[in-house]
Amino acid sequence: MAWWNRKPEDERARWELDPLVGVGPLRFGMSPDQVQAALDGAIAYVSQGTEGRLVWQTFHDVEVTAIYGPGPRLAAVALDGRSGPLVRLRGVELIDRAPSEVRADLLELAGREGASVRVNRSGDPEAAAWGLSMGARPGWALSPEGYAERTDRMVTDALCAGPELAEDPYGTEPVRQWCKVREERGAHSGQWPVRAEGDRPRWGCTPLEGVGPLRFGMNPREVAAALGGEPPAERRGWFTWQGYGAEQWNLEQDRFDGAGVTAHYWHRDGFPTLAAVTVDGRTGPRVEFEGIPLIGRPVSEVDAAMHQYVEGSDTGLRVGCAGDLGPDGTNIFVRADRAGDAVISGARFCAEDWEDHG
Repeated sequence: MAWWNRKPEDERARWELDPLVGVGPLRFGMSPDQVQAALDGAIAYVSQGTEGRLVWQTFHDVEVTAIYGPGPRLAAVALDGRSGPLVRLRGVELIDRAPSEVRADLLELAGREGASVRVNRSGDPEAAAWGLSMGARPGWALSPEGYAERTDRMVTDALCAGPELAEDPYGTEPVRQWCKVREERGAHSGQWPVRAEGDRPRWGCTPLEGVGPLRFGMNPREVAAALGGEPPAERRGWFTWQGYGAEQWNLEQDRFDGAGVTAHYWHRDGFPTLAAVTVDGRTGPRVEFEGIPLIGRPVSEVDAAMHQYVEGSDTGLRVGCAGDLGPDGTNIFVRADRAGDAVISGARFCAEDWEDHG
């Protein structure tokens, strides 16, 4: 979803989750044409397939993503927390709320129904009996002047899965291809501790060249070596169709939890080289730009500081795909990272020709 598309509550559809059967007008097992018809002819502005088979479609008119298994048949539905339908389960409002509040309500419901609730890969509740896996993303609001601005709170979204995916929604192939997870180690604790400022190293940054010990153009082995040999906790990438039944997996990013950074790669010469670095707001090193601390602060404060900086300089403010802010000509973007129900600032440092992908 584009960050500026937040809909008022009275303009959002209200759906019910029918566990393992469907959500709103969508029934698991529908064909893509049936999905489109059930959504009143909504247009899929983004879609992706592999091996000639449709894997997922995103409908921005209603802010839902349909994920398909073999057939293709509808296997799961991802619901946007900021502008998608407001979905209820047995009276529990699931969408666009504080994550801790939804977790408490779901645990109470599970106690009444005897359902088992676990923690999913994002640290949110997941229940196979309901085919439900919760998530969260930073919230947005309108300023008094009428423009969109980031808030310091997280809001819930959700993935609703059919019976084939319910036991492990994010571990199944259609969903894995949609969210592009390749390798992941360990389970999320459901907690979001914030590293104390005194426990974080201080890194310098040179716009368009690198940050800390990481320089753009490094290969993945050089990146890991620069971070003390730490192995990535998660790897993400995408598949390209090679023909004759062959696929090639292309590394897109490595996440390093110890260092608190994520390395992003491009494939200009046919192999991955470092093109951007994201510093995590909760755990990453301290980095400043023109005297502005970028990491681990309320994101609204850093956004305000960036606005003040550009007002006093000859540069403008660039807005990335996810609404991340940064001064023109630097390819530095202030990120919004989760700390439980709150949002704190991280940052992404990019090579000159890298486009911020949110």
